[in-house]
Amino acid sequence: MFQKNKLSSSVAGVGSLTRAAVVAAGTLFSAAVMAQQSGSIEGKVFLDAGVEAAGVTVKATSPVMPRGRTATTGEDGEFKLPALIPGTYTLEFSTEDGITRSVTARVLLDQKSNVSVVMVPEADANSLEEIEVTGQQIVVGGEASLSNALGSDVVDGVPIGTNYRDMMKLIPGVQYTENAVRGANAGGSGQDNTYAFDGVNITLPMFGTLSAEPSSHDIEMVTVDRGGSNAIGFNRSGGFSVDSKSKSGTNEFHAGFEHKMMPKDFVGENNDGVEYELNQSWTTMYASGPLIEDQLFFYGSYYGPRSDRDNKATAYGDVKDFTSERDEYFGKLTWAATDDILLNGSFRTSERIDEGASIGANEADSVSLGSKSTMEVITLDGSWVINDSTTFTAQLTSYAQEGADQPDRLLGVQPDLAAGLDTNNLADMGYLSVPVPTGDNPDFDAFVQPIINQYGYINDAGDVMGGGGVGAYSSIWEQNFYRKSFEMALDHNLEWGSTSHEIHVGFQWNEGEEELTALSNGWGSIRVLGGLETIDSLGVDPTTVVGDADPMSPVYYSASIQQMSLGIDGAPVSPINSFTENYNFEVNDKIDWNDFTFNVGFLISEDILYGEGLREANNFSGFVEDAGNKYEMYRVDWKDMIQPRLGVTYRYNDAEDTVFLNYGHYNPSVSSLARAASWARNSRRSLSVYFDENGDFLAYNPASGSSGKVFEKDMDPRLMEELTLGTTRNVMEGLNIRAHVRYRENDNYWEDTPYYTPSGWYFNQPERIPADVAAEEFYAYSADEMAKIREELPSTSSYVIAQIDGAYTKYWEASLEAEWVGDRTYLNASYVRSRYSGNFDQDNTSSYSNDASLFVGSSSLMDWETLNIWDNREGTLTGDRPHIFKAFGYYTTDWNANVGAYLLYQSGHAWQVMDGTVYGYEPAWWNDSGAYGEKAGSRRTPSHWQLDLNYTQNFQVFGDYTLKVRADLFNVFDRQTGYDPQQKLRGRFYDFGEYRRYYNSRRLQLSFGVDF
Repeated sequence: MFQKNKLSSSVAGVGSLTRAAVVAAGTLFSAAVMAQQSGSIEGKVFLDAGVEAAGVTVKATSPVMPRGRTATTGEDGEFKLPALIPGTYTLEFSTEDGITRSVTARVLLDQKSNVSVVMVPEADANSLEEIEVTGQQIVVGGEASLSNALGSDVVDGVPIGTNYRDMMKLIPGVQYTENAVRGANAGGSGQDNTYAFDGVNITLPMFGTLSAEPSSHDIEMVTVDRGGSNAIGFNRSGGFSVDSKSKSGTNEFHAGFEHKMMPKDFVGENNDGVEYELNQSWTTMYASGPLIEDQLFFYGSYYGPRSDRDNKATAYGDVKDFTSERDEYFGKLTWAATDDILLNGSFRTSERIDEGASIGANEADSVSLGSKSTMEVITLDGSWVINDSTTFTAQLTSYAQEGADQPDRLLGVQPDLAAGLDTNNLADMGYLSVPVPTGDNPDFDAFVQPIINQYGYINDAGDVMGGGGVGAYSSIWEQNFYRKSFEMALDHNLEWGSTSHEIHVGFQWNEGEEELTALSNGWGSIRVLGGLETIDSLGVDPTTVVGDADPMSPVYYSASIQQMSLGIDGAPVSPINSFTENYNFEVNDKIDWNDFTFNVGFLISEDILYGEGLREANNFSGFVEDAGNKYEMYRVDWKDMIQPRLGVTYRYNDAEDTVFLNYGHYNPSVSSLARAASWARNSRRSLSVYFDENGDFLAYNPASGSSGKVFEKDMDPRLMEELTLGTTRNVMEGLNIRAHVRYRENDNYWEDTPYYTPSGWYFNQPERIPADVAAEEFYAYSADEMAKIREELPSTSSYVIAQIDGAYTKYWEASLEAEWVGDRTYLNASYVRSRYSGNFDQDNTSSYSNDASLFVGSSSLMDWETLNIWDNREGTLTGDRPHIFKAFGYYTTDWNANVGAYLLYQSGHAWQVMDGTVYGYEPAWWNDSGAYGEKAGSRRTPSHWQLDLNYTQNFQVFGDYTLKVRADLFNVFDRQTGYDPQQKLRGRFYDFGEYRRYYNSRRLQLSFGVDF
C-alpha cells in the first residue's frame, strides 16, 4: 500500500477579596481551533480590592511545557499567556517590591482559563498560599459559543470504548449512535460533521464521514464546537466540529503498558438469540520524557488491536478463521526553541490486515475476502510569541487513508482477450459459479456435468452438487483518501479608548483527494452459459465482436471483469482521481467594553472541484474529452461565500453570569461531486466478456455505468444560517449551568437530477408536480443546448448538477446543561428538546442501510418520480431525536479507585412507509424503494436508554509503579432497542416494519496495566 505516498470570555468575578489571595475559576469558552494545539491563560492582577497592579511579572511553568512563558501586566493589571500546551500550570506572580503569589491553573485544548489575583502588600512569607484554579472539564461558559472541552480526567474516568468515534457519545445534546461510518446528527446530516486529530482534519474528503481507524488510547483532551462559532478556526461545519490533542512528553520519564480484552463470552446474545462470535483484545504501550531537559520532550506509543472468529465449515469443508490484526505507531516531539518559540511535530502510522471474511455456506475456503487498510498522519505546528500583545501560529498537516478489499487468494492471471479463458483450470481463472443442471436441456446438462464433477461439492447423500462457488474472490476494490493542509494565524491585542480588542487574522488552504481503483482478480466472476445464449441474444454491440464470429455463435462462458483490469485496444484504464481545493480567510475582532463582549468577524472561502477526463476548449460546453486529464469542473467564488459571524455577551453578577446572542452564516464545504460528476466515471465500468466452448474470445459488452455530468451555471452555494440565544450561571462553587435555544436553517442544496424538469418524466401522476416547477421546462440547459453539449461530449449524462429550488432543512433546540466539579467528583448532565425537519433528508437515501459514505450531491434524491422533495418528503427527518438526556461522571474513592458512569435516554428516529402504489406503480419491492407512501416522519422507532459503568482500582507498588485493573460494563441492563426498520411495504429480505439493526447487547471489557 501507499504506492503514491501522498502524505501526505468572561473574566471570572473576583468576588470576596480576602487578605491572602483570591482566584475564581472563570467560565471557560472556546477560542476555536487555532493553528496550534494549545490553550491560553489570561486574567487580571490587583494590589488591593479594585486597584489594578501594573508591571507585575507573571511566569507560567508546567511539566508539559518546555521552558516557561512570561508576561507582564499592563496598566490595567491585565496579562495574557497565549499558545500554551494544555496541562496544569503554576503561575508565579512577582511585584517589583518582592510580593509573590503562586497559583495553579488548568489549561484545556482550545480554551482560555481566566485568573484574577490580589497581591496583598502586607502579607508576609508565612501567610502566602497556593490557590488552585480548577478548570472546567466540560465548558458551560458563553462568549456566544456552544463549545465543550473534555479533559484527560473525563476521558479516563468514564466508560468509553477504544475508538475515537466512541468519544462522541459524551457530547452534550448530540444523539448517541452506534453507526460504523456515518456520524451523529447535530443540526445537520450524519455527513455534516468535521473531525480532527491533533488538528489534522481526518474527515474523509468529499464524503464527510470519520475514518474507521482513529483510536482513543493517545487522546488526552477533546474539544467540540456545536455552534455559535466566531470567525476563528475556519469552521464551516454543517453539524459539529471536534478536535483532539494527543499526549505529550514532560520533564520526567514515564512509561506504561495496558492490555484490554473482550472475549466473545463477555458479550451477550442479541435479540435473535445469536451468540457473539468475535474475540477482541487491545494492547497499548507508551514512553515519554525529556531528550533535552526543559527544552525537548518526546512521546511515543504502540497500539495493537486484535480480533478473531472461528468460521464454520461450509459445504466444501473446513475454512480459515477470520482474523484482524492492526499495528499503530505514534511519535511526537515538543521543542521550545526559545522562550517564545514552541514547535510540535508528530507522525502516526497504522496498518490493519483482515483475512477470512465473506465465505458463504456453499463456497470453498479459497474464495474468502480480506482487507488491508493503512493510515498515516503527519503534523508540524508552531507558535511564536512575538511580544506580550502579538502571537503568530502555523500548522502544516498531511493525512492519508488507504484501503483495499482484496481476495485472500490473489490469482496470477492477467486477462488477455487474445489468450482467452483456460477452461481446463477454471478455478484458477477467477470466481467460478458452479453450474446446476436444468433437467430439461440434455445438451446443456451434458456440457456442464464434467464441470460440476470437477468443482462441485458433495452433499450428505454423497452426491456431487452444483450451485457452489470456487476459485478466488472476484474483485479488488481500492479506495484511498488524502488531505494536505496549511494554515497560519496572527493574533494581536490592543487597547483603544475604553475598549480592548483581540484581533485575529487567519488563512487556510487544504486539498482533498480520492483515488479509486476497481480491479478484477484474474477474469473476475465466471459463469457457465453452456450454449444457451448467442452473441445476438445477449445484445452485444457488433463493433466488439471478433472479426470472424457469427452473431448466432453460441456462448459457453462469460466473465464479468473490471475495465481497469482489461484495457481495450491496448489502452489500460487508470484509477479515478478526484480533487477538492479550499481556500479560507478569516478576520475576527473580540471587543471588550464595560460588561459587554462583542465578537465581530467574517470568514470568506473559495472551493474548487476537479475531475478527470476533460480538457478546456473554445466551444459551447467549454470542454473536449481527454482521458486522464485533470480539469476544473466547478468553482465557487470568494464573493459567493462571505460568512459573517456576530456575537454579543453581557456579563453581570460580578461577571460570573452571562447572557449571549450569536448569529452565524456558514457555507458547508462537503460535496462528493468531484467524483460523482467526473468524466472519468464514463470509462470505469465493468465488461461482460464472452467465450466459446474452447475458451476463445468471441465478444465483449460494456455494462451500464455512470456518466459524467455538467453543472448548472451560477449556482448559489449551500447556506446554513444559525441564531443562538443563551445564558450561563455560576450557581455555587463548582456548579455551573448553561441554557440556550438555537435555530438552524439550510437551503441551496445541490443534487444531480435530469436536465429537464419533472414535467418531462412524470409518467403516472404529473399532477403531483408543483405548479412553479411544472412551469419550467428545464433545470439548467434547454434541449438544443444539451444537444450541443452531447455533440461535443458524446458521453454526457442526461443528468445535471443543479441547485434544487425549495429544498431545505430546519433545526431548533432548547438545551439545559449542568456541570459540577468537586474535589473528587465530576458530573455533567444535559437535556435537549429539538426538532429536525425539512424535505431534503440526506440520512435516508440508501435502499438498505444509510450507514455508509454515500454521495453528497449525487444521491437518489431528485432522480426520478417518487424521489422528489414534493413526494411526501416534507416533514420530520430521519435524524430527528426530540428528547436527549445524558448524564456522566466519576467519583474517586478513599481507597485509590475510580467509579465512572454514563446514562443515556433518547427518542427513537423518524421513519415512514415506502409504497410505490401510491404513485400508480405496480406492487413490487423495487417500486417501493424511496417512494414515501405517507408524510415524512409519520412513524417513530422506540426510545432507547442505557447505563454504562466502569471501575478502576490503582495499586501503588515499588514506589513509583502503579498497577491498574479496570472493568467497563456497557449497556448494563441489556437494552437492545430496535431501529432502522424495513420501510418498504413489500420488503425483500425483511418484513415491513421489522427492525434491521439493534443497539449492542451487554458487554464487558477488562483491562490491566502498569504505569511508572
